[in-house]
Amino acid sequence: MLRILNPADPDYETRLSRLVARGTSLPKEIETRVAEIVAQVRREGDGALRELTLRFERRQLDAIELSRADWVEQAGRVVAPVRRALASAAARIRAYHELEQPRGYERTEPGVHLRCRVTPLERVGLYIPGGTACLASTVLMTAIPAKVGGVGTIIMTTPGPSPETLAAALEAGVDRVFLLGGAQAIAALAYGTESVPRVDKIAGPGNAYVTAAKRLVFGDVGIDMIAGPTEVVIAADASAKPSWVAADLLAQAEHDVLAVPVLVAVGRAVAEAVAAEVDRQLATLPRREIASRAIDNQGVAFVVEDAAAAIALVNRLAPEHAGIALANAAALADQVTAAGAVFVGHHASEAVGDYFAGPSHVLPTGGSARYASPLGVADFIKRTSFIEYDAAALAQQGDDIVALAEVEGLAGHGRSVSIRTGR
Repeated sequence: MLRILNPADPDYETRLSRLVARGTSLPKEIETRVAEIVAQVRREGDGALRELTLRFERRQLDAIELSRADWVEQAGRVVAPVRRALASAAARIRAYHELEQPRGYERTEPGVHLRCRVTPLERVGLYIPGGTACLASTVLMTAIPAKVGGVGTIIMTTPGPSPETLAAALEAGVDRVFLLGGAQAIAALAYGTESVPRVDKIAGPGNAYVTAAKRLVFGDVGIDMIAGPTEVVIAADASAKPSWVAADLLAQAEHDVLAVPVLVAVGRAVAEAVAAEVDRQLATLPRREIASRAIDNQGVAFVVEDAAAAIALVNRLAPEHAGIALANAAALADQVTAAGAVFVGHHASEAVGDYFAGPSHVLPTGGSARYASPLGVADFIKRTSFIEYDAAALAQQGDDIVALAEVEGLAGHGRSVSIRTGR
């Protein structure tokens, strides 16, 4: 049941404040267990991967890497309509991300040449979950921005690839597939084993163990983000169809029992109509057990007095997905300043962003949309600064540089300049 809270309810602000402060913290016992897994993989390599896979997944890992022949054969089982859909989605994702290709730049002044060079990462690892849902779309949404960015080698790890996932990997330009899951897959990508090459950066979502592993290895390897449970906040008024809004809430709720589906309703009547639709649609949802737990445990409808208050609350929550199901949605959407992706109007269902629109669906969660961005080409490149001076330029600026070094008590810094200028 979607709980409805009015502003006058005593726990309205308490519940709202708890959501605002949600973050991406993990239980200490998970972090401790993950540290042991990572250490074992670093110590034992492929042997640890086989032992941990058997222990946690009850799966005998005969071949760590999927051969290209098996990969192509399994991908070939995908039915034609799905192959066409994957190709169409890939084309749209590629076209969108080609627009954000970073460029280098330079600045020249007398005696000084400054330059920024943009280069792609050499090798990237993608983690693709293989649990309760086949996430072929996630392959496209992670691999294609990396490919557009020019990454040399894209490695995918997944504990149970479906034919559709493998077809998506071929479509997106993935180079190698390893049959690994969990924290052990992250450790293998971060540090390398006899079979798995070490990567420069790891991207892609996962469960709490995967997230804890990414947090632990960060610094030794780059990561895209620390992701928490998926979430949606939909601002709706009387112009919205309750059945459409309910369907969007359930689309997020069916992902995970920890998913966070939130409604911001302009008026209690809107909240009640959507809540009734949620109950009605849950009855026929194939993943209703998962969705109902998410609705019961994390779902809430906050009632507000007008659209301005609704947008203010969306910004306060800084959600992964923000749905603007309001009259004059386009103008109001421009006022959303903290969200991973904004779905504008009544026809922009969250699912179009998950599968087909073009922007990556790998988005900041846990309120991190206050400062973080969706996955994109910029996540797969690096910038290098080049600084060139001639003698006259150094002489002209040297006194200022030495003065700043002396303020900081770093005489050696100042000397490295004065020894060149003769002062």
